[in-house]
Amino acid sequence: MTYVIAQPCVDVKDKACVEECPADCIYEGERMLYIQPDECVDCGACEPVCPVEAIFYEADVPAEWADFTEANAIVFAVIGSPGGASLTGPLPADARTVTALPRRDA
Repeated sequence: MTYVIAQPCVDVKDKACVEECPADCIYEGERMLYIQPDECVDCGACEPVCPVEAIFYEADVPAEWADFTEANAIVFAVIGSPGGASLTGPLPADARTVTALPRRDA
């Protein structure tokens, strides 16, 4: 099991969770943040600091955002486990689940 970032993060990307994550496993996409499931240590430090309540334990993701569990995994299907978000910079692309959503006004 791992933590998942869901739809409330899309077009927000507050990054408070990135600062709290001791595993450096929260990566930045163009429109949202993603948790690398193989790097996540399930500590839960990211969840309470998220101002938009977008982070859930995998088993607790609301049904309306279930696609985001797969989206968090899919973005890493090609690049694997980069070994730390602070070393790699932004991801090359967002998951289709995210790119298919209309943009929120900033």
